[in-house]
Amino acid sequence: MIAPVASTLTVSRGVRLGYGVGSFCTATVNAVPGLLLLYYMTNFLAVPAWLAGIVVTAPKVWDLVVNPLVGRWSDRTVSRWGPRRPWLLAGACTLPIAFFLVFAGPPLTGVPAAAYVAVCFLATATAYALFEVPYKAMPGEMTHDYHERTSLLQWRMVFIAAATAVSGVLAPAIATSEGEDGTLGSYRLMAATIAVIMLAAMLGSFFGTARAPMTGAPEADHGGWREQFAAIKGNPAFLWLTVLSCTQMLAVSMMLAAAPYFATYTIGSPQATQTLFAALVGPMLLTMPLWVRLSRRFGKRGAMITGTLLFAGGTTAAMATPLFGALWAHVTIALVGVGYAGLQLLQFSMLADVIAADAARTGKRRAGVLTGLWTAIESGVSSFGALIFGVILTIGGFIESQPSKPVQQPESAVTAVLIGQTTVPALIIFASVLMVLKYRLTPPVVPAPDASA
Repeated sequence: MIAPVASTLTVSRGVRLGYGVGSFCTATVNAVPGLLLLYYMTNFLAVPAWLAGIVVTAPKVWDLVVNPLVGRWSDRTVSRWGPRRPWLLAGACTLPIAFFLVFAGPPLTGVPAAAYVAVCFLATATAYALFEVPYKAMPGEMTHDYHERTSLLQWRMVFIAAATAVSGVLAPAIATSEGEDGTLGSYRLMAATIAVIMLAAMLGSFFGTARAPMTGAPEADHGGWREQFAAIKGNPAFLWLTVLSCTQMLAVSMMLAAAPYFATYTIGSPQATQTLFAALVGPMLLTMPLWVRLSRRFGKRGAMITGTLLFAGGTTAAMATPLFGALWAHVTIALVGVGYAGLQLLQFSMLADVIAADAARTGKRRAGVLTGLWTAIESGVSSFGALIFGVILTIGGFIESQPSKPVQQPESAVTAVLIGQTTVPALIIFASVLMVLKYRLTPPVVPAPDASA
């Protein structure tokens, strides 16, 4: 039986804000490379599209090793700051530097440039794990209340939306501030700006969660890897959520990688990347309270189905952009934004449910291991979005280039861009609707630990 550290059900507003601000890091470090890195390599460093896709994907395989390790270490950490917060500080001290180096390399092109970016991106993935895994484990340990977790994570999603605006509007604006497509110097300036923002957010989260309640299991799981993996393998709720998240985020990552190409070759304006992201972010900021109410009214499964269908519907409608033009593209992406807001909120709320249910069932603290595995697998699978899109471009005959030597893309490449942005992600996201029906964790099934035990 479990003796909880606290029986607090409600998390204070200060802690919610302190926790939520950390999402400026977790959102930007995924969105900016997902949006700009492939385009940066193919159009500025003359890296072939297939190789650029591998560079974006390969470092993520390292997540399968480092994320569970960091989670395991944080589960077993004993400090006056608690088990998670020391790792938040470690990430804050390393991630901004590594992120800047990804876009600030020496003047290389082709394979040497790809090798440099791959090394820096690997360092970024490692530093990111130090912050991300403990950070995402915290909500499942802050409260026992099923619906309070969704309410707590609403604040996180507001900051994710703001960070998405920074990633999708500010970052491309700085990157293209010198000429229509930008320069290597403008990309360096963008990386430095984003790195400073991430540092401020990470430190804000470290200090802002100083008073966060700890209601999770007080005893860390000291079992070996074999025992822990065996226990996780027997956790169907965790396995289901991991498959669902991987499927949905694979579609999202494809759309992120395709967005600059979609703006340039389908809409006809590289600057449209910024307005497309504004159309995506606006609904995320405005509809978050709605998703919390829908979750309470129809349950997390019902709300997730609604969000998935909205996302898929908007993506499908975007296929008609060549017929209806830029305004149509922005309207459909706004619809995607409404659905994406629900997907993001409910994925993390469901993860917190899985963590709380596991602690209540076993009496062991292994939120870090669960979160580490979940983020590693999700990140690894979703990173294939850029690789798949790179392969689609290659099949379509896309020609890599440098700003000083622009090229005219063949019609087949333009068609490949549209397929990679709309058709393939739509098929993937529609498939996830069937997976949502497997969700079974409801309030009676997610018990609060027995304080009298």
